[in-house]
Amino acid sequence: MADKPVALAQKRLMDVKLGQLPSWLGTRDFTPNGLLGSVRGGYERYFNKYINVKKGGIGGVAMFLAGYVALSYLWEYDHISKYKLSVLKNQ
Repeated sequence: MADKPVALAQKRLMDVKLGQLPSWLGTRDFTPNGLLGSVRGGYERYFNKYINVKKGGIGGVAMFLAGYVALSYLWEYDHISKYKLSVLKNQ
């Protein structure tokens, strides 16, 4: 049985063809409340897929912590590189 046609606004990003991308982006809500809702929905999907499972392991939490460590390093990279340069110049 064939799938029913779905409106472009209801499709997920991975289901949108390249030619439909500008039209699909036009249907997105870029207001602060819309962006907050998108972040909240993404968090809920992540939580339900990796954290809130019956037979879960440490994988979801480890992925979150690894992302946090990588993001923290990127935020502090300027301070770290300036410190290393100043130490090397003083030697």
